[in-house]
Amino acid sequence: MHCKGCSLVFVPKVFHLNQANEKREYDLHQNCVHDEGYRKFLGRVSEPLLLRLPNASRGLDFGCGPGPALSHILEEAGHQMDIYDPYYSPNKFFKTKKYDFITATEVVEHFAEPGSELDHLWSLINRGGWLAIMTKRVTSLEAFANWHYKNDPTHISFFCEFTFAFLAKNWETEAEFIGNDVVLFQKPH
Repeated sequence: MHCKGCSLVFVPKVFHLNQANEKREYDLHQNCVHDEGYRKFLGRVSEPLLLRLPNASRGLDFGCGPGPALSHILEEAGHQMDIYDPYYSPNKFFKTKKYDFITATEVVEHFAEPGSELDHLWSLINRGGWLAIMTKRVTSLEAFANWHYKNDPTHISFFCEFTFAFLAKNWETEAEFIGNDVVLFQKPH
């Protein structure tokens, strides 16, 4: 399906995995904090974000997975981190806090209700703070048909640059695209 308003491509709910099957897919991922290749992969979001953060900022690694490598990288850089993942760290205390930044790496493509879920994350960010998202982007509907990324059964929401620009407009900010899969949003002061 394709949203005419924001250009999000999404899988109809009837095809979403149930929680048990979704978790089984996630358990196949091997994302270790000590894996240099994985740390380099996460550097695509951590490096540009770290250039923008004040020292000792408070952050949330949303959707951290079983091995919260990104939160470790950001803690090593001197930031205070909370983690959340619906399967591996399901504490929902983050919903009552405010953050200087929130990361969502390889997460938003799993959102069943991306608009409301992203709006909620945005509401948790302090003025001047950052939302950092890493996800592969749809380049065209024609290319989407042959795109390997859509074949993961847990991937149900697919964003393009227009989708992120649409969100930025609603949030009264700009979408800053970095490379092929990172986008940063700064909350206005």
